[in-house]
Amino acid sequence: MSARLALGAFLLASLLVLAFPIAWMVLTAFKQGTDVYTPSLLFAPTLDNFGEIFRPPWNIGAKLANSLIVSLFTVVIAVPVALAAAYAFSRFTLRFRRGLFVGLLATQFLPAVVIVLPFFLMYRDLGLLDTRAGLVIVNLAIVTPFAIWMLKGYIDGLPIEAEEAAVVDGATRLRVILDIVVPMLRPGLIVTAAFCFILTWNEFIFALILTRQEAVTLPVGITLFRTERGDLWELIAAAGIIITAPAFVLSLIVQRHLVRGMTAGAVR
Repeated sequence: MSARLALGAFLLASLLVLAFPIAWMVLTAFKQGTDVYTPSLLFAPTLDNFGEIFRPPWNIGAKLANSLIVSLFTVVIAVPVALAAAYAFSRFTLRFRRGLFVGLLATQFLPAVVIVLPFFLMYRDLGLLDTRAGLVIVNLAIVTPFAIWMLKGYIDGLPIEAEEAAVVDGATRLRVILDIVVPMLRPGLIVTAAFCFILTWNEFIFALILTRQEAVTLPVGITLFRTERGDLWELIAAAGIIITAPAFVLSLIVQRHLVRGMTAGAVR
């Protein structure tokens, strides 16, 4: 019993430690500038900060639109490409398959600061600096290997008998994927798309180096709340809530579908 109490106390303490920064950000977002540096929980809440960040000179709305466009286009392109590659890795006997897959995963271990300079030089020569298309391309390079790795694990767990029967009946591989694999893989596709969206939504280093004004995203835009009186923490917190909200909602979606996706192959 004492062990269970100790474990419960540890989990509660861990929850409080993890939740404290989020709670403090939420409280700060509703404070006036004069109340930001006071630790008191009693203050007159205001919604002015959320209106302020959408007005000049901050214009967080344009940065929000950039983040949404880049993230959605990245997901729409990455998931079908990853699905095709993951299916090939899972179902076909390819030469050097293991080496190719390990090399694909190895790209995830490269620090962003190592490859951002080559991207910058290439984009400068191609005229892709400060463009949404440039951000989509670089984010595809980041999330596609991750998506392939995730989807391959899901496809490996799907029964192959239905696919073989469809091929015997004359169905093409594309028809097999669309009519058999995709319906069975739907929870896995949702989880993969959500993770790709969150990774792209939160990406900072490439967006910071490869954008200037037109294609600035939310994570970069939040660093711009600085004036002669210092960092405007109330505005930073308000923008932080806007950045956090989509990731929080998608996390709930992922939590609901994660187990279904992991067990989809076992129950069919």
